[in-house]
Amino acid sequence: MIPIKDKEEKKAPEKEAPDKTEKEAPEEEVKEAEQAAEEPAPEKEETPAEAPAEEKKPEEKAVSEEMALLNDKYLRICAEYDNYRKRTQKEKDSLYGDIRANVITSFLPVYDNLTRALAAETSDEAYRKGVELIMNQFNATMEKLGVTEIKAVGEKFDPSVHNAVMHVDDETKGENEVVEEFQKGFKIGDKVIRFSMVKVAN
Repeated sequence: MIPIKDKEEKKAPEKEAPDKTEKEAPEEEVKEAEQAAEEPAPEKEETPAEAPAEEKKPEEKAVSEEMALLNDKYLRICAEYDNYRKRTQKEKDSLYGDIRANVITSFLPVYDNLTRALAAETSDEAYRKGVELIMNQFNATMEKLGVTEIKAVGEKFDPSVHNAVMHVDDETKGENEVVEEFQKGFKIGDKVIRFSMVKVAN
């Protein structure tokens, strides 16, 4: 007869085997889950619902072309308006300058008469003082209007501002030097409203 103790020892190993398989099974499942996480996800296939987006591209292209044309037209209109504004402002300034020059030119004979009155000899000091006051007031008004005198005597002859009516040979004077002024010249800015009438030496 087999002892009872031996039978129990033989059965013991049979009970340990299933316990081992139960412990190993979860580890294999964890490894499979980790491998699945590391593998890249399969690319998503395009669904038929995305197809209509390609059909709208020609319409979007037409809209973008129309917007580009409208933008170009807008820029052209802005440029034309800016040029028109500058041109009209320039014409306005030029017209104002011409009108001012014409008005001042009409008053220059008064200046010439005042100059002759001051050059004339007189014993009446009150008369002379009165003429000087009028001349000073006239010059102040001309200055406010932006009118300046053209320098002549002692300057070199400049055909852009001087009008030579006489010529004289004088060794004491320089070449093309203005030695005498017969009529005062004036200008507004760089614009001459009356040339200075002068005598030139050498």
